[in-house]
Amino acid sequence: MSDHEVAPVLRIEGRVLVGPDEVRDGLWAVDGRITYERPPGADDAVTLTGWVLPGLVDAHCHVGLGHQGPVDAETSEKQALTDREAGTLLIRDAGSPSDTRWVDEREDLPKIIRAGRHIARTRRYLRNFAHEIEPGDLVAYVAQEARRGDGWVKLVGDWIDRDAGDLTACWPRGEVEAAIAEAHRLGARVTAHCFAEDALRDLVEAGIDCIEHATGLTEDTIPLFAERGVAIVPTLVNIATFPDLAAAGEARFPRWSAHMRRLHEGRYDTVRAAYDAGIPVFTGTDAGGSLAHGLIASEVAELVKAGIPALDALSATAWGARRWLGRPVLEEGAPADLVMYDEDPRADVRVLASPRRVVLNGRVTG
Repeated sequence: MSDHEVAPVLRIEGRVLVGPDEVRDGLWAVDGRITYERPPGADDAVTLTGWVLPGLVDAHCHVGLGHQGPVDAETSEKQALTDREAGTLLIRDAGSPSDTRWVDEREDLPKIIRAGRHIARTRRYLRNFAHEIEPGDLVAYVAQEARRGDGWVKLVGDWIDRDAGDLTACWPRGEVEAAIAEAHRLGARVTAHCFAEDALRDLVEAGIDCIEHATGLTEDTIPLFAERGVAIVPTLVNIATFPDLAAAGEARFPRWSAHMRRLHEGRYDTVRAAYDAGIPVFTGTDAGGSLAHGLIASEVAELVKAGIPALDALSATAWGARRWLGRPVLEEGAPADLVMYDEDPRADVRVLASPRRVVLNGRVTG
């Protein structure tokens, strides 16, 4: 079916998880939109059955990025399709050097909320990924990416400092404050990559909205995050790679390697402590770069392993994540973006790994 043909009327029967505690017996998809009223043409509707969740959210994903930097449109399409078939229908693209605006014209690909391109300190990030600049240019580049993105800007808050031999903060406090203020003035939220401890307080007190990875949270900074309502996206499937990274860098940067191992060992306790303190936690896989796409089910399972209750781990990729990003769930008139399963995902989040049907803009995909 081409993008210009009218989507068929769908009758979704089963248990529709409208919210964590709200279940309805079915819905309809008409012209790509959800309705709970029986529509004209219902007698000819295509019927699907199962347990229904809103399209899943990967809130830290990179479409258009490979391990050496930007990738071509064909590769970007494959990345997006892999996410779609895993049930990810909404992506917050947390930094990409590729122009993926063409995806917006494709009704068969996930919807993307872009953060523009990463903004990093010179020679303090992965080559070909980011704008690499000095602090005096931070405000200007944040303004540029705020205008190019979809309401988000992505900073690299810390990275290995070769002189120090360990992770250190990338930006002075004053420049960070000015840059975040400028992003907010332009209507954009700001997030930052942070593995370690040192950069967190300055970023949060400067007004940042989210921290990616957040493995460096401590007893001192967790209350600050909770007080300010700063969200975290732990990307635990990415943090699982820390031991291999540490081993590869042991000879040259032993201090950094030891630090990475400590952050890895404490990852579950850190996430659980953040959750217990009331910090908003959302799912992200960090797909792109060196990590495969389509891992959202694994990330939800990791949150549960960290001690987050299954229903809240589901919300971190479904209802809660969509509301955090300002996108609808399974409500009247919303885009018919949903995933169907054979069993109740609230009872066992491992169900997410086997979608029965994926419906995007009212069309069954695949």
